[in-house]
Amino acid sequence: MSEATDNTQVANQETLTSNINITESAQGYLADLLAKQETDGIGVRIFVENAGTPRAECCMSYSQPGEHNEADLRLDYSDFSAYIDSASIPYLQDAVIDYNADRFGGQLTFRAPNSKVPQVGENATIEERIHYVLQSEINPGLASHGGVVELVELLEEEGVGLTAVLKFGGGCQGCSAVDVTLREGVEVQLKQQVPELTQVVDETDHSQTENAYYQ
Repeated sequence: MSEATDNTQVANQETLTSNINITESAQGYLADLLAKQETDGIGVRIFVENAGTPRAECCMSYSQPGEHNEADLRLDYSDFSAYIDSASIPYLQDAVIDYNADRFGGQLTFRAPNSKVPQVGENATIEERIHYVLQSEINPGLASHGGVVELVELLEEEGVGLTAVLKFGGGCQGCSAVDVTLREGVEVQLKQQVPELTQVVDETDHSQTENAYYQ
């Protein structure tokens, strides 16, 4: 690996920040757990699977020495290091890893309120803002009918403007009321909160009606 590549990785590493909170009790528990592995330099890797979706799951695994992902954010504690998956950082904002001892041995808890819907800041892209609206405001309502909608892509065409291409699933796929849901619900909300959008289209194959809420 060249010196220029090393310098780039160091620079990128320095731009990564995370406010994840591993409490003192959790640090003690993890330190004891890692000590039992009898491997010098072993740490923990923290990441989110299916980040930004209703299926998001916060995960932690051993990070063996020599196998650390160089793109991860390294956080050093007194007895071990934690490696935060760089792509998971937005979804781990305000996350708390805690350990509560009890007479049954104790329990490690991992709370990440933004794992399903990451916070978006002033510099968020249009895609991130659309994703946020879908996950935080629209999908919770569709969930009552077993439905879900996701952004497939953004298209920008001269004379047309910016188009959000969506795909419905679950109870919304093949549903006879999906056009009303799209035009009077989803499209209205998206255009209100993402005014750059000129239109919203649905590319779902609605010939599949097995799980449709209304047929």
